Amino acid sequence: MYALFIKQFLRSKAVILSFILTLIMGIISILIGQQFLSRQENIIRQVTAHQREHIERNVAAHDEMGLLLYYLRFSLISQPDKIAALSIGQRDVNPSIQSVTIRTLEGQRYDTDLNNPSNLQSGNLDLGFVILYLFPLLIIAFTFNLLSEEQEAGTWRLIAVQAKSAQTYLLRKVSVRTIALYILLAVLFLIAILGLSLPVNEALLAFAIASVLYLAFWFAFCFWVITFKRSSSFNVLTLLSAWVVFTILLPAAVNNFVANLYPVPESLATMVEQRDGYHEKWDKDKGDTMEKFYAHYPQFKTYGVPEQTFSWLWYYAMQQMGDDESLQHSRAMRDKIMQREQVSRSIAMVMPTMHTQLLFNDVARTSLSDYVQLLDSTQTFHERMRLHFYPKIFDNAVVKDEDWKRFTPEYITERKSVNWLAMLLPLIITVAILCILSGSNMRRIKSV
Repeated sequence: MYALFIKQFLRSKAVILSFILTLIMGIISILIGQQFLSRQENIIRQVTAHQREHIERNVAAHDEMGLLLYYLRFSLISQPDKIAALSIGQRDVNPSIQSVTIRTLEGQRYDTDLNNPSNLQSGNLDLGFVILYLFPLLIIAFTFNLLSEEQEAGTWRLIAVQAKSAQTYLLRKVSVRTIALYILLAVLFLIAILGLSLPVNEALLAFAIASVLYLAFWFAFCFWVITFKRSSSFNVLTLLSAWVVFTILLPAAVNNFVANLYPVPESLATMVEQRDGYHEKWDKDKGDTMEKFYAHYPQFKTYGVPEQTFSWLWYYAMQQMGDDESLQHSRAMRDKIMQREQVSRSIAMVMPTMHTQLLFNDVARTSLSDYVQLLDSTQTFHERMRLHFYPKIFDNAVVKDEDWKRFTPEYITERKSVNWLAMLLPLIITVAILCILSGSNMRRIKSV
């Protein structure tokens, strides 16, 4: 019986062509992911070489520590895992490298790369995109008329009479298509593993399981729709409408809702406060600036208030005030961003497409929360560099005495473990509910 179902399914040239096109799109998406990784690796090499040359050139040109540190930039890198090639996520919008001086931080850490807006609008064709958007279309195309074509051809009554179980007959037809698409998915994963040299680890396993459950959701949803025993045209219009709603309308609506629920006026306020916090100090009494600076860093209080018209101690104290006076708005902005993320994740628990997209980004470390982690790490990194160089600047240390070769780009090494319960439970519950609803409809499917 299964051999007959397989022959019936594969005899259509449209089915074969659909498999070939999806396989080609999947391979192209893997190649795009490979190009993304190569580009990131090339940028990291360039940043490493540039920082070394940049430091050497400026050390040779300046013999005053305060002036030298005005120019020197130090880089912090969030190196993408190889699995990021499967779901590029936020990394095509937000930078993965932060290069900062020890001057005011808030004016530096939101700098981003120059990108073509058209490319950002269209996004990247990664394997996650193929799984999220193209595989559901294949499932719809292969399942929408499983029952209705038999009804419209007048053969369902014969099947209902002759078959031991009409329900089993329908399930076998669905299982053939399910197995075929899962084989296609497995082939794409195998190509990705070999082509990208992906390590077989917890992240890859999580990505694969999320993909399997996501396709299971679409199979369950399509099967539920066809068990209502409506016409083929009704089924295909219903399923395509559902695809548009799940993949486009609902995510866009959630994004708009969250953006309006948590507006971020603090982004402008942070920039203004940071600029004013520094520039206004030129016209104010040095004593007030130094008093606030020493309140922040009491360990430097012994340096007192400089009497010179200009001193690097006073200058970097002014720079510090730019960050201190914008700190409240900066924290508020970060909190708003994380609130947006948390609300989006909560809503996504009942939206399989959005939930799976967030899962892919989490596993690949390309989510918004990973970018916020980079910003937080940059703040810690920047503070550490300040505390290292402030005493040297204030004491006017000899530039040549510093071991500048040890200042190479640093990397974020923290890796989040996979939260299996949060990942699997929403998809499993959704699939289970659809299976129960389909089973209820199947009891009435014995005859037309």
